[in-house]
Parts: sequence; structure tokens; C-alpha cells
Amino acid sequence: MDADPHRVLLIHDWLTGMRGGEKCLDIFCRRWPDAPLYTVLHRRGSVSAAIEQRYIRASFLNRLPGVANYYRYLLPLMPWAVRWRLPECDLVLSTSHCVAKGVTPPERTPHICYCLTPMRYAWHMRRSYGWRGLKGWAVDRLLDRLRDWDRRTAAGVTHFIAISRAVQQRIAECYGRDSIVIYPPVDTDYFCPAPAAREDYYLAMSAFAPYKRLDLAIEACNHLKRRLFVIGSGQDARRLRGIAGPTISFLGWQPDDVVRDYLRRCRALLFPGEEDFGIVPVEAQACGTPVIAYGRGGALDTVRALGNAGEPTGILFEEQNIDCLAEAIERCERDFDAFDPDALRRHALQFAQPRFELEIFGFVDDVLGQQRAQRRAA
Repeated sequence: MDADPHRVLLIHDWLTGMRGGEKCLDIFCRRWPDAPLYTVLHRRGSVSAAIEQRYIRASFLNRLPGVANYYRYLLPLMPWAVRWRLPECDLVLSTSHCVAKGVTPPERTPHICYCLTPMRYAWHMRRSYGWRGLKGWAVDRLLDRLRDWDRRTAAGVTHFIAISRAVQQRIAECYGRDSIVIYPPVDTDYFCPAPAAREDYYLAMSAFAPYKRLDLAIEACNHLKRRLFVIGSGQDARRLRGIAGPTISFLGWQPDDVVRDYLRRCRALLFPGEEDFGIVPVEAQACGTPVIAYGRGGALDTVRALGNAGEPTGILFEEQNIDCLAEAIERCERDFDAFDPDALRRHALQFAQPRFELEIFGFVDDVLGQQRAQRRAA
């Protein structure tokens, strides 16, 4: 793609690995290869070449020794970390789930926020992080202040783009702002079916954080004595391993080729958490694999539920408890022939990267066109 002549500044929360937000940022970096990138912290070599090969300005927090190992504990300092004096430009484009959207753009400069979610720590998922007692009280007071800051700085965003209808609703509730929905890109070329035969196991893949609810997947498969492979790691690892029975296997983080192989061969992907969007379920469907997901959040946009769609791509269970998930697993086994791998893939192609680029860059071009017209009229 040809370079864009406009002066664009990119803002991102932090650069510590290639997750969903960084995959969106990578596309922005390819569109604007000379755009400076501002971020709270940067662990060198942790992101793609398109991101690494540019001017990256990290905040003062990046100078702390070993900060990539404990940066989440520095959340109270992050509003100060994004107080950059940004240079004159034509557009500020932030990808934000924490503090990136809180930057102050130059005067009369449009700021488009591709919002992965309002700051979940301060808003919708406080209890999911497990804080209790005096510590819980202190954390609540701190998060109240962060929530106030998050709401107040939303005024510096001229245009919000949400990654799902669930996030669109949160933007309205938290910020009192309208937004449009543009779904994130999924690499449906790489994640594709293969002639490998389906095997009798389930797959769960996620960071091991409490709100991901991998405990439900483990406990349901314990109860049903089903084989479950778990890909991922994180803060909840010890607890999850402690409740796992003999049919549960932990694989740690795996490269994409291993992930794709497991997605192609499993009976279904288990996705028991409430996610903002959830790229993994779309990757599974692109491989022709059905999804068993909690029926809230991004799954409502990405999974066509059995019983509610002519070409279903999965099963949505209504309550986050073991019995509901176990019942959904058994229903998947009874009605497995209802899932057509070709239909699953066709559905996943709606979320392919070319569609994302067409929609997001079309929106950006419209905003820049309006900005030029306003300057000519001034």
C-alpha cells in the first residue's frame, strides 16, 4: 500500500507482545510507515517489524529496570505517563484499552480512538480480578479515580470506533459517546481448514487471568471426563493446574502453527469468558471448527448460535457455571452434524483483514477530508 502523505501520530498502550490490539497497530504502521508511535512502554523485539522499525517514544515508566515484568502494577501512574506534548499533525490515531485514548491532541486536530474497550480494570470487570477486604477497599478507591480520569479524557477523542457491539454499548455507558463498530482483522488466510481428521478432544486458549474463566472449561471437562488441551499461561496458572483432573493437559503458549494444528483437529473450541471481541473464536471458525462460548460480549457478534441460525457456527451458553457449559458440550456432541465446516469458514471470512482495512481507512479518509474542508473554510 502506498504511503499516506498526511502527518499521523499513533498512540498505543504498551508494546510487550503481538496480541489483538498489536495486530491492528501493525496494519496502521504499514499504512503510515513514517508515523511516530507513542506508548507507555516498549519491550524491544516483542512486536512485529512494521512496528519496531519506526520512531517509538516510550514514557518515563520505560526507564524503570525490568518494567516489562511488572508494568500492570504501575496502572495508577499511567495517566501521567501519557501526558506527552504531541507535535502538530493532521491526525491522532490511538488503539486503546487502558490509557492511550487519554492523550491530549494538538488543538483542532482530530483524534480517532480505535477502542478495544473502556478501561476494564476501572469499569466492568473489577470483581473479576478477585480483590477483597481492605485491599479491595483501597483498590476500589484508586479505581474510582481512574474511572473519573477515563471518563473525563474521553472528551479529547473526536471519533470513537468500537471493536464490537458490546464495546459500543460500553462506550455509550462509560463515556456518553456514540461510536461506530469496525471488527478487528483476523488472518483467515493462515487459519484455514486442513484434511486432518477431527479428534475427540476440546481446546481452550487464553491468558490465565481470572475473568477468562478457564476454570469453567476445566471443571466442565473434569465433570464429563472429556479431554481438554489448554494453551496459554499467566497469573492464574497455579490455581488452574490445581483443579485439573487427569483428562486436562496444559501446553503453555504455543506458536501459531501449533495453535492452528490444534484448532483444525479439536471437536470444538471452549470460550467461557466474556471478551470484548475475541479473535480466537473467529480463527477456530476459519478452520471449520465450532465454538462453545459464553453468550455475552464479543461472542454475540462472532458466533451464530445453534437453534437461532440457519448455518450455526457454535453454541452459546447462558450462565457462567459448570452445569451450563457441560450441557453445551453435550449438546455439541449430540448435534455435531449441524455444523458445516464450509459454512463456518464463510462466516469467519466476514472478519478478514481486507475488510478491516477497507472500513478503517475509509473512515480515516472521511475524517481527514472533513478536516481539510474545515481548514479551507476557516
